Amino acid sequence: MKTGLTIAGSDSSGGAGIQADLKTFSALGVYGMSVITAITAQNTVGVQAVEEVSGNMVGQQIDAIFQDIPADAVKIGMVSSANIIQVIADKVKQYNMKHVVLDTVMISKSGCHLLKPEAIEALKKYLIPSAYIVTPNIFEAEVLTEMKIRTIEDMQSAARKIYEMGVPYVVVKGGHLEQQDCVDILYDGSDFRYYSTNRIDTKNTHGTGCTFSAAIASHLALGKSVEDSIDAAKQYITKAIEKSLSLGNGVGPTHHFHEFY
Repeated sequence: MKTGLTIAGSDSSGGAGIQADLKTFSALGVYGMSVITAITAQNTVGVQAVEEVSGNMVGQQIDAIFQDIPADAVKIGMVSSANIIQVIADKVKQYNMKHVVLDTVMISKSGCHLLKPEAIEALKKYLIPSAYIVTPNIFEAEVLTEMKIRTIEDMQSAARKIYEMGVPYVVVKGGHLEQQDCVDILYDGSDFRYYSTNRIDTKNTHGTGCTFSAAIASHLALGKSVEDSIDAAKQYITKAIEKSLSLGNGVGPTHHFHEFY
């Protein structure tokens, strides 16, 4: 049985964070484990409160897992402070973690900032170089590169800059660009690869970034190549959005188990 670990925040509504990651792992046939970095009180309307877990506790959770059930792939999501970032980066090296997919979560769909401003430099200095793949959306790529992104060419430039931070693979997600198709680009330091799907007319996109990165990690754990893992994850999240669930009064979740019911 292949194993996957999510290191991320908890979403009480179940649409994003570790809940979305664990659902994704299960849907794709991977045994899921979790390290909680923060507890959020949130729903489809917004984030009401965030309580950070101590760096020491984050480290102990990681130790407990890798001293017993090593992960074939790791997905890292919400890491709100420089201290937690440093702890995770140290543990990645200590346990020689493979297939680390970093989703640079900075802001929720409702506009709540989930990464403290002072933690951005720590993310760039310690965590991005520790990752195997990093998956920023347009907004996050703009913050990381300090540039405006309006076109596919801008996405390419941002991918190059993020690659220079020390990560082997960069996926810049283009879903927030104002164009008909949703185009994500993969950069490996020499070539670009493009993953395009038609834009889906729905407001129910809560947890899409979490789900996409967890799906990439799942397929890496299952032995697929980087390119094939991203392709499979893109297909999975597209279907999950197509079959999204109209729950709550705000931005509803995607349907992680769309292949089953």
